[in-house]
Amino acid sequence: MKVHFLSARKLLLLIPVLCALGANGQLMQPKEVHTRADSLRGKLTALRTCYDINYYHLDVRMDLDKKSVGGSNLFAFTATQDFKRLQFDLFPELNVERVVFQNRDLPFTREAAAVFVDFPSMIKKGSKASFTVFYSGTPKVAKNAPWDGGFIYKKDKSGNPWASVACQGLGASVWWPNKDHQSDEVDSMLISIAVPKGLQEISNGRLRSITDLKDGYVQYNWFVNNPINNYNVTFYIGKYAHWSDSYEGEKGKLDLDFWSLAEDSVKAKPHWDRDVKPMLKSFEHWFGPYPFYEDSYKLVQAPHLGMEHQSAVAYGNLFRNGYLGRDLSGTGHGLKFDFITVHESGHEWFGNNITSKDIADMWVHEGFTNYSEALFLESMENKATGSAYVQGIRQNIQNDIPIIGPYHVNKEGSGDMYAKGANMIHTIRQLIDNDEKFRQILRGLGKTFYHRTVTTAEIENYISKHAGLDLSAVFDQYLRQTKPPLLEYKIVNNQLSCRWANVLKNFNMPLKVSADGKTFKWIKPGTSWKAIKLAAPVTEDKFMVDPNFYISLQMIK
Repeated sequence: MKVHFLSARKLLLLIPVLCALGANGQLMQPKEVHTRADSLRGKLTALRTCYDINYYHLDVRMDLDKKSVGGSNLFAFTATQDFKRLQFDLFPELNVERVVFQNRDLPFTREAAAVFVDFPSMIKKGSKASFTVFYSGTPKVAKNAPWDGGFIYKKDKSGNPWASVACQGLGASVWWPNKDHQSDEVDSMLISIAVPKGLQEISNGRLRSITDLKDGYVQYNWFVNNPINNYNVTFYIGKYAHWSDSYEGEKGKLDLDFWSLAEDSVKAKPHWDRDVKPMLKSFEHWFGPYPFYEDSYKLVQAPHLGMEHQSAVAYGNLFRNGYLGRDLSGTGHGLKFDFITVHESGHEWFGNNITSKDIADMWVHEGFTNYSEALFLESMENKATGSAYVQGIRQNIQNDIPIIGPYHVNKEGSGDMYAKGANMIHTIRQLIDNDEKFRQILRGLGKTFYHRTVTTAEIENYISKHAGLDLSAVFDQYLRQTKPPLLEYKIVNNQLSCRWANVLKNFNMPLKVSADGKTFKWIKPGTSWKAIKLAAPVTEDKFMVDPNFYISLQMIK
């Protein structure tokens, strides 16, 4: 959900944002101050780029009574350059007990959430090595998960323990040691979590074994075959019911696993059965094959609203349609599906398969995933329904600050990355003016950037190239400016004149307008006034812009 307009932590979860301070609001806002701790968390220094993570083995025990965690994480890596020092990350609330390399303890120092480790001799470029971090402590407890991040402790209706974690944006190092930067996804991972006997534990990937530790605890061992980002690594602990199914998808049989609280299984099964397979069919059509067949698809009831935990999607929407029973679009269409099932599963393609290197570019996760809701409706009903939905969610746009945030300090941009990001994509779809070509671009993104971390520039360039359009000014206006483009227009003697205002100098996006409210024609305004010839006389009451374009409109008298 990272955190992440709603995730994920999300504004789609309707956390309020600051309103713009009038027409010049962006200039009037005080400059955000970033600390050294922000840079240590968000910047890729040589101490982080010197090694590429290949494999983790996270092996921990959960003490639910003390709300503590203890254990170890093995880092297996390949050196990308010669080095003797590296950085990994762990929040200061957690104690680093030892760092072990080749059976000897290594010296380390700490600053904020960064841990600096010194090796006894040079680690040579291209060599493979590993070290293990032993740690313990009491991780931060989330006050309002998933937005503020941390551990979540609740009870089910019968009083049984129910626990999980959500940490997008905040960082996985809030509860386990890792190289906590989105740009480096581990290639595979073993997650071993010990919990009190009588409870179940669900994590990412596939369950390899359950081991009775003979001390009142059982250890669940889950293996993740595919690259996974740190914030997606998760656990769910509780009294669960489990059932399995399968889906015949584009890559063959996809295993489906469902985990609800035992007490909710009667209502969970029909509710999830209704949406999951149609969702998978729709998203494979639009985006390409589900990206993690090897790890299966799981939907797990969570003690918070939701999060896109890879192959173990967190669900907390109370088995209701809409967003906790509400329609975020105001059209009625948002009550035709379970928002969390569809939205958080959409992140398997955008957020988990394709991941932004820097959280500043999180629109790549949220804009496309927010648009996936409209595409799902289009698949279930028709194009008009999907279009009405994406137009409806414009009511959630704040236009407060740019969608892209500041780089290298682990800060996201505006919550408008959701609804405004989706409407930018919908606008680009109109410019491409060929739905099959647009679909192939979406599928091409999933194939080209399969299991990769990306920058905004890579996504922009791919779309522009395959659309055959220079969309650079469009991306700049919607992603890097606060306000959407404003079309100013005049109607004099039944003739139209118009220009783009509140835009960058090179902004010349074409759009469709109509003189009679029925027949639309392409026009190409510039930043200077231009007379436009339309087939019919233009009148104030009938002139309109195609509502599929997300712009502002102002008539000049």
